[in-house]
Amino acid sequence: MKVGHDLSRIIKFATRDDWSDALQDALGDHVGEAMQEFDLEFEEIGALVSEHYAGVLFGCALEDLMTRRFEPDGQNLVDDYLKRRGWNESAPTKAYLRALRDSAMSLYEVSDVVPGEGFLVRDLARGGDPVRVNEKSGSRTLKQWDKISVRVVPERKTHVLSGVILPFTAEAAETLLDGLRSAEGKRRKSATINTDNETLASIAPLFTTAWLFDILPKALGLQRPVIQNTDGDELMFHNVRFPLQRGTTANDIAALLDTEPEMSRENEHFWYWLKPSGKTIPLANGPGKLSFGTSTDDGRTVFGSIEIKGNALVLSVNSPNRAKTGTAALAKLLGTAVGKPLTEIETIDQAARNHQGLLPESGIPPEVSTELIHNMMDQHYLETLNRPVGMLDNLTPREAAESPKGRKKLVEWLKFIENQSGQHPNDDDPMTTYDFSWIWAELSVENLRK
Repeated sequence: MKVGHDLSRIIKFATRDDWSDALQDALGDHVGEAMQEFDLEFEEIGALVSEHYAGVLFGCALEDLMTRRFEPDGQNLVDDYLKRRGWNESAPTKAYLRALRDSAMSLYEVSDVVPGEGFLVRDLARGGDPVRVNEKSGSRTLKQWDKISVRVVPERKTHVLSGVILPFTAEAAETLLDGLRSAEGKRRKSATINTDNETLASIAPLFTTAWLFDILPKALGLQRPVIQNTDGDELMFHNVRFPLQRGTTANDIAALLDTEPEMSRENEHFWYWLKPSGKTIPLANGPGKLSFGTSTDDGRTVFGSIEIKGNALVLSVNSPNRAKTGTAALAKLLGTAVGKPLTEIETIDQAARNHQGLLPESGIPPEVSTELIHNMMDQHYLETLNRPVGMLDNLTPREAAESPKGRKKLVEWLKFIENQSGQHPNDDDPMTTYDFSWIWAELSVENLRK
């Protein structure tokens, strides 16, 4: 529960005979649907989500119970506790308990994080302007544009977070918001949500349920993020080996490859297979999807590599579709110079296991490495501004910035890539320390960065 307010007494009070049944009912409201869906007991859920989050789930139920009133006389846990045991508590703690009693769980977006001090939170269910929250510990772990479900309560002249915080993935947050839109009779994903306080307070278990339905399938191994290439194909490495026919030399193969404009020779035995420059590839980033790709210095997409190894030519690509396309193209180009190809397939999990630990330490000083990586990211995003992006309906970011509808999607995309870059356990990692503000300014949407 909340550090700075000792709530152990009201927790003990809530487990007494007078309130224990109501507490169990509240806990059932918060975790019962997930228990039934995944055929798990509460203890099993706790083991899957960690001891910490088992406590958070209990806290969600307790805080919800603190807001409930029961007929016939509107009895409330906080009021009852303060009436019977209030003399045990300090004035600030009593004020905090009353603020919790009148609070509502909601989904918030984090921004303007100042480590060790606090951050802004924007209520995604009730709307309104962001409010500043004083939160030392959370400000050291939360990242720009994180989504969290929590209670924001007033304290003196500022706001603080309650003791239970559920971190939402971008995908889970959007699923929850879609549900709130549907409840308000709104069908468009871009529709503004404006849930009133009374309704929000009555659906507190929905936030816990949505969080559990996102995290439990992953904990049970039922889901995994989709890692894909820039075509939107799931990543799967293919090595297609063409044996050279008797009498065919490496020079013969090289001469044929050099006739194709899509083949960019790097050295005597190695070529990059490039996407024709007249065609563009939409980036496939999106909720629950991570895109992997390589491009040349002039911005052309690398579809694969071709290497002559001994008496064979090897095509290496990262998806079945590319393997099919590349195999057909090479078979047509090389004709009788090569034999029937053989294909070796490796999943990303197999690749991770097979190549783990093979990369040596670079020996580059951290400050130099950071500068190099940041420069590379500058170049990458500068090029991306002129490329179609899937999350922007295949418009380029510059094109999206030209219309109100496009700017709304553009802001969502910018928040997504900035948040994903910050999700690293090491706060000094170059991906985490990269400053995205120049992109917002470049697209003239810095006023929407809130």
